[in-house]
Amino acid sequence: MNSSRSLLSVAGLTALLLGQPLPAAEPPPGVDLSPVKPQIHNSGLPEHWAQQGVFMEILVRAYQDSNGDGIGDLNGLTRRLDYLQSLGITGIWLLPIYRSADHDHGYAVADYRNIEPDYGTLADFDRLVAEAHKRGIGVILDYVINHSADTHPLFVAANNDAASPWRNWYVWKNTKPTGWQTYGGDPWYAGKAGGYYYGAFAQSMPDFNFRNPDVLAFHLDNLRFWLNRGVDGFRFDAVGALVENGPNAWEGQPENHNIMRQVHDLLNQYGKRYMVAEAPAYPVEFSASDSAGSAFAFGLQNAILKSVQMGRVMDTLPAYLKQKPVASMGTFLSNHDSFAGPRVAQQLSEDVPSQQLAAATLLTLPGIPFLYYGEEIGQTFSEPVKWDDQRLRGPMSWDDSAHAGFSTTQPFRSLAQNHVTANVATENGKPGSLLETYRALIALRKAQPALQTGSLRILSDDDDPVFVFVREQDKTQLLVALNYSRRTASAALPTAWQGQWQLLYTNARPGNVQLKSDSVNLAEQQLAIFTRNVP
Repeated sequence: MNSSRSLLSVAGLTALLLGQPLPAAEPPPGVDLSPVKPQIHNSGLPEHWAQQGVFMEILVRAYQDSNGDGIGDLNGLTRRLDYLQSLGITGIWLLPIYRSADHDHGYAVADYRNIEPDYGTLADFDRLVAEAHKRGIGVILDYVINHSADTHPLFVAANNDAASPWRNWYVWKNTKPTGWQTYGGDPWYAGKAGGYYYGAFAQSMPDFNFRNPDVLAFHLDNLRFWLNRGVDGFRFDAVGALVENGPNAWEGQPENHNIMRQVHDLLNQYGKRYMVAEAPAYPVEFSASDSAGSAFAFGLQNAILKSVQMGRVMDTLPAYLKQKPVASMGTFLSNHDSFAGPRVAQQLSEDVPSQQLAAATLLTLPGIPFLYYGEEIGQTFSEPVKWDDQRLRGPMSWDDSAHAGFSTTQPFRSLAQNHVTANVATENGKPGSLLETYRALIALRKAQPALQTGSLRILSDDDDPVFVFVREQDKTQLLVALNYSRRTASAALPTAWQGQWQLLYTNARPGNVQLKSDSVNLAEQQLAIFTRNVP
């Protein structure tokens, strides 16, 4: 017997003597394992609010400081809801807000049912959700289901005692496995009380053991905890890595889909809830109805931005749209992770027309669009930083003041390099600005059901300078033409799509748009959207 085995309690010894089941182990201090019963409330949001709107991804730490400590918080975000509403945003995705060990990105969760102290309190969170709902904005949380922090009380107990009842909540081996390489390299780390635990991302973030049914039950209770507070859904982190079957089978295993199906079933019980999975290598599989139902369209962002950069329709763009179920997927141009690419402004050399074209492509294609905070003003990197991802996670640029309107004191991280020229105050209300282009395109998408959930028919060929496609729903057809080139260019219209069209939107003077019965002619980097009704 292992010398570190904990002594049985009196109740445990009594149960053994009487042949009764052992009583459930008491959870270690600092962790809430109490079961949570569903309490379903109506948010007041439309039935299909997620599919019909546009999301903003927000790092609370970097959005707005309300108390002068240089760190963004929930009350600061609440103060900025009017801005988000004026932009047309109908959903916000909050990067992890739970109490964490890293006190930065939040993906090392130490308490799944509490708020990171830097951000405020549960009461502050409840106020944020209520105020968001008043403005027709849904709130989804980033949920870290694959791993916890190594400071989480359950892992501390497992790590300190090889016979702990919590040992089986994480992935352990008595001897160190060989031949493994995951996101963080060799994923096996020596435990304090012997054995080796598995952390696909880092030593500080041990993976949960989903072969133990209590683990999924724990997460489902945590989700109910937040759903009962009015949360409108979740973005699930790293769902492709939930179950491991060997050194060459640690990602994309079939068991992952069963787990996410059960999560999906839970959210369906609440009604009007939305979930989206992060699975960069498996976006199609997790968008299936027998899995998460929606996943981010990784790869589409590269196809869009490369087309804008190269000035022509890259073959990867129509191929992605034709081969993948984009209509049910979360679409984006950039996010908080450097592996998804730098900030859009960085990739497009801070060229405003190029950024407008990228935004127009995203917001007129099928899918559920997600913007990354600051993208709408052309925000760039923060420097210097300790880790690459932190470049993407700098304070929001609200104005050109000393602290960019983010705080009254030195922010937790350096400001964006271009905060003096690219900020909300400078661009707000300015015709032709990037911010006003985003505002107009979002309003157009919200006003046109064909842009939200309509069918897609691509009329362009690979390498054409103009990307032309049709969105159609009911009796409304929208013709979208995006000239990616830096010269005037024409696009021929197939016979079925010739005829009378009415100009709905353009980023140039309407007189510069030349629409003939069989073709459309656009100035350099011009976009135009036309409409017509069919019998």
